[in-house]
Amino acid sequence: MRYPAGMNGPGFYQSRLQRPGAVLAPMAGYSDAPMRQLAAEQGALWTVSEMISARGLMGGGDTEKLNLGRPYPGEQGRVVQLFGAEPDVLAGAVARAEAWFAPAAIDLNMGCPVPKIRGKGGACLLQTPETAYDLVRAMRSATTLDVSAKIRLGWDHDRSVEVAQGLEAAGAALITVHGRTSAQRYTGQADWDAIARVAAAVKVPVVGSGDITTPAAARERQRMGVAAVMIGRGAVGNPWIFRALARGEDAWPDARERARTALRHAELQERFYDDDTGRLTLRPLRKVLPQYLPDFPELRGPLNQVITAGDVRQVLAPLLGDGGAELTPARPAGYAVSHS
Repeated sequence: MRYPAGMNGPGFYQSRLQRPGAVLAPMAGYSDAPMRQLAAEQGALWTVSEMISARGLMGGGDTEKLNLGRPYPGEQGRVVQLFGAEPDVLAGAVARAEAWFAPAAIDLNMGCPVPKIRGKGGACLLQTPETAYDLVRAMRSATTLDVSAKIRLGWDHDRSVEVAQGLEAAGAALITVHGRTSAQRYTGQADWDAIARVAAAVKVPVVGSGDITTPAAARERQRMGVAAVMIGRGAVGNPWIFRALARGEDAWPDARERARTALRHAELQERFYDDDTGRLTLRPLRKVLPQYLPDFPELRGPLNQVITAGDVRQVLAPLLGDGGAELTPARPAGYAVSHS
């Protein structure tokens, strides 16, 4: 039984947080249904969709086939993330997202620093947090699902404790904190001491995000008082980081398993987007596939040219055991290899 937020019994987030593991971050251009499916299979606590425009959902141009929100067949534990700045539009978008996409929970994006959405939501809400509180209240009024928010430390200085406390008072069931300001974008180091201060200042669960690329780093950060960690760039080409944190299986897979998973990712991509030519469906994956095999740099060029899953199988044939000249790693494989 699912207990709506605010009623007796655990909501989605509280239930999922009863077990070990980590969360797949929302990443534009990355955390689509095939990547979420791989992360879920490896034990991610939950996954979060790429952010979806609330106004776009309500504008009449999109349908339930919208790829950003559409689940992989049978997909479970997926949170749909919305962005916007108008309470009535967010409320309507929540209802539509719930009807179309059957999410486990709804998240408000307050962390995207991309200039093109400035004034439309994302991190600019950190400049006017009262607006964000109104948004969360409106979203909660439109659903019985858990409503959460993902924030940065602030716009150009840290005001994360204040904002988190306001979101909690507005009814957020969980808050994710990325340890940088919007002005920092993705430069510098994430401030986990600031994330820890937020976790200590509110009663709802806090998930910490920023610069996690290894299981050891994830466990170290989790000891700082957060309920869980969220992994973004560190999970690209590396879904096994979720297996390590969920099951304690820290060993990085050998080249054959990684090649098989890269091929599976390509096959999931073709199947989900259902483009007969494959010319559109695999182009976004070209930046991901080489990251499964960073210790084989000679594969980067060929993987950047693939059009179909068949092409991927051909490129990876020496590692898949399908024939071809044997390849030797150019450097030791393991979590010391960068996945970002």
